[in-house]
Amino acid sequence: MSRNIIITGAAGNLGTAVVDKFKREGYHIIALVQPNKGEEVEEADDIYEVDVTDEIAVAEFIKEYQLQYLEVDALAMIVGGFAMGSIAETSQKELDQMFKLNFFSAFHLVKGFLPIMKSQNKGTLLFVGARPALQVVDAAGKLAYAMSKKLIFDLVEIVGEETKETSIRSHIFVPSIIDTPQNRKAMPDADFNKWVTPTDVAESMHFAVNTPALQDTVFKLYGEV
Repeated sequence: MSRNIIITGAAGNLGTAVVDKFKREGYHIIALVQPNKGEEVEEADDIYEVDVTDEIAVAEFIKEYQLQYLEVDALAMIVGGFAMGSIAETSQKELDQMFKLNFFSAFHLVKGFLPIMKSQNKGTLLFVGARPALQVVDAAGKLAYAMSKKLIFDLVEIVGEETKETSIRSHIFVPSIIDTPQNRKAMPDADFNKWVTPTDVAESMHFAVNTPALQDTVFKLYGEV
């Protein structure tokens, strides 16, 4: 039986690296991409257009998933966004947007797939955090981003408590600056060699999924930044 992994944000820089790594390791890749964007994920076995920030859209996808697949082995929630802004500069609209992209994009999937994982008594949830959510000094000027990512850490802890008597595991990956074309363009004078690569994160995710001894672990991928 093939091992199934669902990967959101699969067409992005990090998502593509995660897809490639798990594909090489023999997983069946179910890639989630943005609706109506024409996004392609070359290594995916199946692609679904799902707005993961939309509760109803996610619920509909989960119903379809249960009809098509027997089990889910891992769920990698990579969709997210970034915004600058101090307290004075941040509006409720900007907070809502960051919460939508960074928290609800994961929450809706956890809410839907956790009962499935409980019924099969296995599964690994992979979350993406952010250093500003862990270190206040890094949160200055990134209020909405830091607060929305902080909710992910809280969610992981609550899921861990709810599943502590099961074989379900939750891990959160906390990269510093990821080496992407967009970040290189935004910071052309930086030393890119000190950044974390998407492959670094993908390798860590694969290691976490395939190491049952790890329980609810925070992976700090800070590079040299």
